[in-house]
Amino acid sequence: MFEDFKALLVEQMNIDEADITPDAELIADLGINSLELADLVFSCESKYNIEIGEEDYKKFLTVGDVVAYLEAHCA
Repeated sequence: MFEDFKALLVEQMNIDEADITPDAELIADLGINSLELADLVFSCESKYNIEIGEEDYKKFLTVGDVVAYLEAHCA
C-alpha cells in the first residue's frame, strides 16, 4: 500500500519520490496544502472505492498515517 500511495503522490502532487517516507509529514515535509490534501483524499476514495470522512482525514499528518488508514479500510 505504501508504494501505491507513494506513486499517487509522485503522479498527482509532483513530489520527488526520494522525499516520500512513512515518516514524512504531508504539510511540513512534502508541502501539501489543505486543498491539495482534499484532492488527494478524493483520489484515494476513487482509487480504492472507499469513503474517507473529514474527521478521519484531518488526522492525516504523515504519509504513514494515510497508508495505515488505507490498509485498515481497503479490502
